[in-house]
Amino acid sequence: MVHIFMAESENKKWKVFLLVASGVFMSTLDSSIVNIALPFIMEDLNAPFETVQWVVLIYLLTVSSLLLTFGRLSDIMGRRVIYCLGFLTFSIGSLLCSLAFQPWFLIFSRAVQGCGAAMLMACSPALVVDIFPRDERGKALGMVGTIVAAGLSAGPMAGGVLLDFLSWRFIFIINIPIGLISAFLGMSMLKGTHADKGNNEPLDIRGGIFLAAALFCLILAVTQLDTWGVVSMKTMGAFCFFLMAGTGFVLAELKTPYPLFDAMLLRIRLFSVSLISAGILFAALFFIVFLMPFYLTSPRGFSASATGGIMVVPFVVLFFVSPVSGILYDRFGASRGLCTFGMALLAGSLFSFTRIDAMTPVYIVLFQLALAGTGTAFFISPNSSAAMGSVSAGRRGIASAAVATARNLGMVVGVAVAGLIFSIVFSRLTHGANLKDYTPDMEGAFMAGFHHAMGTGALIAFIGIFFSYSRGKKDAKEE
Repeated sequence: MVHIFMAESENKKWKVFLLVASGVFMSTLDSSIVNIALPFIMEDLNAPFETVQWVVLIYLLTVSSLLLTFGRLSDIMGRRVIYCLGFLTFSIGSLLCSLAFQPWFLIFSRAVQGCGAAMLMACSPALVVDIFPRDERGKALGMVGTIVAAGLSAGPMAGGVLLDFLSWRFIFIINIPIGLISAFLGMSMLKGTHADKGNNEPLDIRGGIFLAAALFCLILAVTQLDTWGVVSMKTMGAFCFFLMAGTGFVLAELKTPYPLFDAMLLRIRLFSVSLISAGILFAALFFIVFLMPFYLTSPRGFSASATGGIMVVPFVVLFFVSPVSGILYDRFGASRGLCTFGMALLAGSLFSFTRIDAMTPVYIVLFQLALAGTGTAFFISPNSSAAMGSVSAGRRGIASAAVATARNLGMVVGVAVAGLIFSIVFSRLTHGANLKDYTPDMEGAFMAGFHHAMGTGALIAFIGIFFSYSRGKKDAKEE
């Protein structure tokens, strides 16, 4: 009987892992596949560049705004309900995206997708920790990291093939059957497990609203800075609302006994520096992720599949180098050297992109992308391990959601600032033209905007080097 029970338990945990893996793979695949499709969406929907960037922005912004809220809600209602609802919501959002014939409807649909992705991301690590014994959690979470890298790697290649032979709408259609099947399996598979349990604690709704409002106002102000003007009433108003909502969030978290985020964690130097460093790295990285597909399809004239094949390089490198980075951290224990080295490699990659043009050999571009992937790989694992190891076991759920929020917020800021700088330079050099109307004689203006944006990304990464180095020599862990 004991052997039968152990066999059933072993079978159960791997079924749950496969369920989590499907959600992680689907959400990461979607985030990378959409970037490849942006130039084609811009052309098909006849949308300006500034509008198309919101297809990426609204998704990341929604995820960043709701991660903490859904993390708390999963503790209250039980992770089974929230996780399966995440699959269903993501599938509905994907269906709406595939039916979009207006830019505003696609942006709205991506927000729906973002709600579903936030539910999935908030629950995934906790589901793995719930079902696996303590001595197997590290291995299981490491495998989840491999699934993330696989999803990011497959996205550009799959997107390129779909765009060459079908339509950009199919990059959303493929999510629908996966999401619906996973939702159905999850409801039965997770029934009766720890994921079915909740508590009677209240949800900090006010804090969630303040956080979402603050992030939206900040990104709106940054993306519209060129259109509205730096000192216009709209810009000043958006920044004022950001400050008020941000202040409201901080005050709400300090007053409630059940906050979305435990502000006391920020007193732990290693945790707070790791959080800031993660945000900076992903902001800098997404200058490349967002703008490179436009460089490859406009001045270079590559097909969708060729663009996807090139953009897969940093994620493939991430797939193979991340385990090496994790082993080095396990052996030497200090994250400062690895994270600083990784941030420096990313800064070097971004700076090198300020020197390329439309005739740069492809092997050089591939090397520069591989450099960015290597830097990211050396940074992520040690930084996350240091952040999670610096807090007590009872607060690692909140800490995990905070790290994920910092990562997604960094992506949002990176896309917003990269789009702003590129748009300002390109528009002024072409006397108000938009990228959707690109012609070969605009190559100089495009490369100027591209160089300015990549230079700004390099500056952000150089600032990240300072923060990574300032974490201290040793990663002391709380018990």
